[in-house]
Amino acid sequence: MNSFARLLFSCSCAFLFVAPSNISSAEEPKLNVLFIAVDDLRPELGCYGHPAVKSPNIDRLAAAGTVFNRAYCQQAVCNPSRASLMTGLRPETLGVTDLPTHFRDKKPDCVTVAQYFKSHGYFTQGVGKIYHTGHGNRDDKFSWSVQEKFKKAPRYGPEAQSLLNQLWKEVRAKGLDLKDRKNQPRGLPWEAPDVADGSLADGSVANKAIELINKHKDGRFFLAVGFVNPHLPFVAPKKYWDLYQPEDVRLATNPNPPKNSPPYAKTNWGELRRYYGMPAKGPLSKDQARQAVHGYWAAVSYVDSLVGKLLDELDRLELRDNTVVILWGDHGWQLGEHGFWCKHTNYEVAARSPLIISAPNQKIKGSNTDALVEFVDIYPSLAEVCGLPQPKGLEGISFQPLLDDPARPWKKAAFHLYPRSIPKVGQGMGRAMRTDRYHFVEWSVTGKEFREYELYDHHKDPNENVNLAKRPRNSDLVKQLTDQLSAGWKAALPPH
Repeated sequence: MNSFARLLFSCSCAFLFVAPSNISSAEEPKLNVLFIAVDDLRPELGCYGHPAVKSPNIDRLAAAGTVFNRAYCQQAVCNPSRASLMTGLRPETLGVTDLPTHFRDKKPDCVTVAQYFKSHGYFTQGVGKIYHTGHGNRDDKFSWSVQEKFKKAPRYGPEAQSLLNQLWKEVRAKGLDLKDRKNQPRGLPWEAPDVADGSLADGSVANKAIELINKHKDGRFFLAVGFVNPHLPFVAPKKYWDLYQPEDVRLATNPNPPKNSPPYAKTNWGELRRYYGMPAKGPLSKDQARQAVHGYWAAVSYVDSLVGKLLDELDRLELRDNTVVILWGDHGWQLGEHGFWCKHTNYEVAARSPLIISAPNQKIKGSNTDALVEFVDIYPSLAEVCGLPQPKGLEGISFQPLLDDPARPWKKAAFHLYPRSIPKVGQGMGRAMRTDRYHFVEWSVTGKEFREYELYDHHKDPNENVNLAKRPRNSDLVKQLTDQLSAGWKAALPPH
């Protein structure tokens, strides 16, 4: 072989050696995303250490991923929380702190997490409740490759639906304005119909999601699946109610509002009061309270079973090893703590929610982390986990490093808020901050010299039963936390 031939041969060998590596890198498969939203889900699950709630399927998701013990929504009510999570922008930046406002009316050019994945070649579709579409609100057409209306099963079983139909008939007979939501009747607050899973709304959502997974199994998908349970009404097939006995239900041990807390920081839980048979004022009876907790647990177990069906389908199709599965509740829910029900407060039990992610490429699986994370972090985290460029202009950071090192130093604080009308002062805002030890709230009214504070020490008072802000010996601490809150979320970010 002459020198030219040897050179040509060596170059050819080099090309053959390098080329497969380049092709592999360029064609490295993207990860699918199964994005599971669960309405009003508090971290009351087996994987969060709850002794009674049965959630074996969510627990097995946790065993294959990371459980975030301290994840916080940006506002404890559906529309602001979901809009913030989906856009990666905080409620005040987005201009959405109420139920009716659609984020596109405030930020028409923002790019949602689903829209971002769509722009990178993913098929995206939402099934069930992803955005808040009540109160005249609407879905977001820019997020999805396909917007499909499919016939969902009813929310109630036959008997409860019959009662609700009768209530509507009575209201119409009175000639009331049915555009006013206050005149719209609600049915039973909970029900245990003896029906199959697919006979109710969430079961039909799971079935549709399974159909879509099969349809798009050979491509790359971002499939968002939204379950409405355990949002009121708590309607789950009887077999899930039968998982629990009334004597298993333990009521909240702190049924009184936090001592020294501002009266406007509380909630009258009007959402539950609107349901049939619920008191217009005053507390639930102990029997009603036990039924409410029982119904909530049954609804959680129903959703857990449906999550299991989605995971089983990924396994059956051999998609689990290239699919990121993330499950989140849009906020917490009060089950009688402080005498409150529903959400609509700044308290820990309303703002803290489950967040679980399982990624094929994470180094440590089956871990829990106490790092403070926020729902605005979900968007950039999914992008990084899936190997997409980091989106610009978001107000969260990727928690992907915690999947590989759950104990690493992280944020100094998480932030959330809740608006309130403050008597004799005006429309106020409670801006809250959760640090490693403290939960701190500053109440203020724009243009007014009004300030009031809440301070809870989670090392000594994890149930937030005593507001310490007015104690003179805590004045320096209140000043320190006020300054930290004022510095904002950027000042709380972890070191690089």
